[in-house]
Amino acid sequence: MDDVDGEEMPGAIVEPFLEREEGARALLRELERLAVEGRHEEVRERVRDLAQNNESVFYTVAFSLTNSRQFFGDVEAQLDVTAADRLRDIAETFPSLAEPFNIVRTEIAEDRHNPVTDTSYTVTYHHAVESPMVTYRPRSGDVELYESSGTPSELLGVSTDLAAATTDALDVALENDYSVNTEELSALIDRREELETELSKLRDQLDELRRTPVNDE
Repeated sequence: MDDVDGEEMPGAIVEPFLEREEGARALLRELERLAVEGRHEEVRERVRDLAQNNESVFYTVAFSLTNSRQFFGDVEAQLDVTAADRLRDIAETFPSLAEPFNIVRTEIAEDRHNPVTDTSYTVTYHHAVESPMVTYRPRSGDVELYESSGTPSELLGVSTDLAAATTDALDVALENDYSVNTEELSALIDRREELETELSKLRDQLDELRRTPVNDE
């Protein structure tokens, strides 16, 4: 289902939601409890199930949690102020659920799965192998996708594979005359510049390490 548009929207999804509001709020309370307990993967799966099995409830909650004035205004215009106020209360009562609903909505709209929103990492040193070690954890919202540890060269291997996948994807677009939207193109340019900055720093570090005597003890 596309974002709210057309003459029948948002009334077409809000009216079925209002008929099931009590059950929907019970589900939201359960999801909030799971989130507080740190069971974020379960929250994500439950939200996906809701999107698959009850689009009206899912999209009404998802749009309500964006706290969009336009959405609430459209509800007032097509239904009434009372209906809009009931949805505003969803946004005020369950703000912690905005992220999982937004991510699942992105998955559906853009054919994505667990989009990475952040990557945290820690750096240590392993004396036995004489190398720094990096432990990194890609996250999709509150969901930690996985944890992996490796040497800097191993991480660069992963980065090289991802860079190759990126250029392959762009080759497909170029070969088929597919367009790349302005926002994505701008983001790609920014990421490329950031990557070039890090690679320049890496070259300097490698030059310095080459000049540093190896401790053979």
